[in-house]
Amino acid sequence: MKKLHLFLSALALIVFVACGDDSPTIIKEKTQPIDNGSSPNTNKNTSGPIEAQTRYEFPKVKGGNSVVVVHKAMINSSDEGVNYSVEWDGDIHAQRWSCWQMYQSIMAQSVSRYSASNDGSLSTSCQYPNDPDLQEKYRLTADPYKNNNFDHGHICPSADRLSSTETNYQTFYITNMQPQYSNFNGSNRDSGINQKSPWFRLESQVRTWASNCDTLYVCKGGTIENGKVMQYLTDKFYGKNKIPVPKYFFVALFSQKGTKYKAIGFWMEHVSEYDSKKPLSTYAKSIDELEKLTGLDFFCNLPDNIEDAVEKSYSASDWKGNLQ
Repeated sequence: MKKLHLFLSALALIVFVACGDDSPTIIKEKTQPIDNGSSPNTNKNTSGPIEAQTRYEFPKVKGGNSVVVVHKAMINSSDEGVNYSVEWDGDIHAQRWSCWQMYQSIMAQSVSRYSASNDGSLSTSCQYPNDPDLQEKYRLTADPYKNNNFDHGHICPSADRLSSTETNYQTFYITNMQPQYSNFNGSNRDSGINQKSPWFRLESQVRTWASNCDTLYVCKGGTIENGKVMQYLTDKFYGKNKIPVPKYFFVALFSQKGTKYKAIGFWMEHVSEYDSKKPLSTYAKSIDELEKLTGLDFFCNLPDNIEDAVEKSYSASDWKGNLQ
């Protein structure tokens, strides 16, 4: 996590807009705070880093032996801000979720995708970079995915962060990944036809939705609790720790465009074989439904009246009919 170097520089780069207890930190390209603090927020985070208590993309932080890390980076050539955040469960030894914002300047495609396999600074036993903020505490000394027959499933996708080399590089941290079947993570070629997996199509669709709003707030992850784990990978670098392979993956989205708000969730079983013709609407849920499935409380930093309104249901027509 890259710290802001000087407090005065931070003031020049980041604008703080007051709205009572619900004031989020606003990077200057961003839109105004939601609801201007006129409604109460009885459900907000009260622990964790300040960003977890103010930014709308954050779910409720679990606490205990879970650690929340906020990664900051140069969003473009002149502005430093929050890239994405992650909650790492120190007991389960896995990532619970990553959350981030999508808006015009951070979605700019200014650089190419980082190639972990060509990074000469990394040893052969550590194909992907380790999160420097968690490496020492959790002894993340090597790549646990190596030779385990699962893809490095980026939760905050590389394609969502091409505005700068640094923002893209940070998405390759092991702590931003969960094991995924190759066919689930990418695309499958069947009879010469490129059949995109539902997860692959959803990630692409999220970027399209983000381009049609002021800010899209995203929280994604996989299930790591007992009962919703497909299997465990034992890794020699982690000793007795076992890496859970999620049985399900989820996405929670909250969109802001002016004073119009909407939200939708997605819940997908983690499978290697799938029906590529199924529309994305098959996997869509209200946020309330997704919370029951995941045990997470999404968008808890929103004013209560807006959170309650957008989480109870969703309308396919509100999402431009792109649920196919």
